[in-house]
Amino acid sequence: MSLQPLDDRIVVRPGDAEATTASGLVIPDTAKEKPQQGEVLAVGPGRRAETSGELIPVDIVAGDTVVYSKYGGTEITVEGEDVLILNARDVLAKVEK
Repeated sequence: MSLQPLDDRIVVRPGDAEATTASGLVIPDTAKEKPQQGEVLAVGPGRRAETSGELIPVDIVAGDTVVYSKYGGTEITVEGEDVLILNARDVLAKVEK
């Protein structure tokens, strides 16, 4: 991917939204909720501390699966693929495989 995030930002490929309910009903595209889980594609170097200027690294690496806030981030299309750019603060948890 030719997209390199800056500061403490993270590029995520969102997972697929559920297409059916638990009982097997098909959910139309207009009623699907945005996915809140995805795979990390790229991570910025981190942010600078306000007082000392030290670099605070992000504790997420490319390849991790993360859960992020529902309305966080900016959606863009890069090389024909829809991705999401999030602040590290928008990531709620890492999913262990």
